Amino acid sequence: MIGRLVYLQGSQGHSLNTRVTRQSSFTEVVPARPGEILDRNGHVLAMTVTRDSLYVVPAEIEDPASFVWQVCSVLNVNADELFERLTRDPDRQFIWVQRRISSKDAARIRRLGLPERTWGFRREYLRQYPQGAYAAHLLGLRDIDNFGHGGLEQSLDDLIRGRDGTRVMTRDARGIVIEVEAARSETPQHGQTVLSTLDILTQVQAERELDKLVQRWQPQGASVIVMEPHTGEVLAMASRPGFNPNAPAEVPADAWTNLAVSAVFEPGSTFKPFIVAWAIENGLLKPDDMIPCSNGAYRMGRRILHDHHAYSQLSVENVLVKSSNIGMARIGERLGVQGLYRATAAFGFGTRTGIELPGEVGGLVRPKADWDEYSIGSIPMGHELAVTPLQLITAHAALANGGRLVRPHLLLGSSPEQTQPSPLSGIETVAATPTLESQIVHADVADWLVRHPMKGVVERGTGKSARIDGLSIFGKTGTAQKPDPEGGGYSNSKHFCSFVCGAPAEHPQVLVLVMVDEPTAAGSHYGGTVAAPTAAGILEFALQRLPHISGRMTVRPEHDLPASRL
Repeated sequence: MIGRLVYLQGSQGHSLNTRVTRQSSFTEVVPARPGEILDRNGHVLAMTVTRDSLYVVPAEIEDPASFVWQVCSVLNVNADELFERLTRDPDRQFIWVQRRISSKDAARIRRLGLPERTWGFRREYLRQYPQGAYAAHLLGLRDIDNFGHGGLEQSLDDLIRGRDGTRVMTRDARGIVIEVEAARSETPQHGQTVLSTLDILTQVQAERELDKLVQRWQPQGASVIVMEPHTGEVLAMASRPGFNPNAPAEVPADAWTNLAVSAVFEPGSTFKPFIVAWAIENGLLKPDDMIPCSNGAYRMGRRILHDHHAYSQLSVENVLVKSSNIGMARIGERLGVQGLYRATAAFGFGTRTGIELPGEVGGLVRPKADWDEYSIGSIPMGHELAVTPLQLITAHAALANGGRLVRPHLLLGSSPEQTQPSPLSGIETVAATPTLESQIVHADVADWLVRHPMKGVVERGTGKSARIDGLSIFGKTGTAQKPDPEGGGYSNSKHFCSFVCGAPAEHPQVLVLVMVDEPTAAGSHYGGTVAAPTAAGILEFALQRLPHISGRMTVRPEHDLPASRL
């Protein structure tokens, strides 16, 4: 016996102690609580609540069939599958039955009177979205394991998710916990509360107006963006089809895509103001120039360009108001391939904006070496390149804010704690100063375009359906044919319709862009008829919200720039 004791305590002591520790000690993950996502005024967009998750101990269940029958009478669980899991390995100490069940179902389970050692509840976190389907593409969702997918949940996952902790415990031979080893445990670091730039009321109104558009025109897809042009803050963004993040299992496959950052389309006439601005900025065009328009037909190399109406000549302002393709081609000839390519790059096309959203694409701009004489006529009309809605409204924001390309963003601030009495208490707000990419054109050039040609588009041009009494609105319509994958070239029946607008023209505060992909309902499929009325309705509402929004915005700074180009 002495020899046996020496053997066990001596040569076998270390390995046996290791085995005992392994059998009696175990580590349990203590989940971190994900932080909330708020709109700019503190309204909750995404929150975390606790729910009971039901587990069972197969090794302690004497009658699996009866146990399964009782549990499945309360929960919507497949009885055959649960019975197979219980009997497949009857010595197991733990399996999940259903996670994050409702408080009502948890109470019903407790009333069943099941043997205490056979089952139990663990408290887990459940992500909820109080606004339902509103802002779904911007928020994304958080899965059962607390990982963000899509929207801010994914892009700001490091801030929101937090860091899980651990709890080291010791149990006896029957599996009952007898001690928690605090020294070896680690407290979880809960996620931060995120303050976004969104205004939920503007978001709701934008989505309601977008739904009316979808119902009327039956498009393949549609999107809307509302932006403050001086800071690049996104006040609202929506895409259709949409989804409800509270019910991810019911989301159609095509609803996950956020068209506002991932759809690419030829911008058509909404691109024209950038070319005019660049030509004036570089001294190749003056606002009072008269542009010959060849009475509606102009041969340019190997093709003939046409206008909807025949004009002998137009002022630069009327080239934009009347949306003359020939007039724009003439301006394109002054710039040449080099100037057109520089203009396209300067306004940010061909590169991602850098907004805090996953899935953003950079659009399609061919290498300059592939541009030719055909491009000189096509690019000024918004053809031969593809842009995203976010790129397009960001470029128009540069015209609205005095010529500055500002990076769009969704994050205003964050707080490491969620125990504050007020939703905004303790949040370090990011200063509402714009992230300036570059000064593209002189302020006077941008202001002239907004106050004259683009204002004229709404007052007497292709955007007249966006007029609102008492408001000084500026805008630009866009209608572009979609490529025809079967016959090649462009389709005569499938279009992208878009409209961008802002107000007031004298000092722009809000921009709205509506993009509609292939409307199919009967009617005239033009940007001015399909997209403009919806954009104007959203703009009017957003302007009414300015007193609740502008507190976190900045006014346009004074420009320290060279002498006027006009």
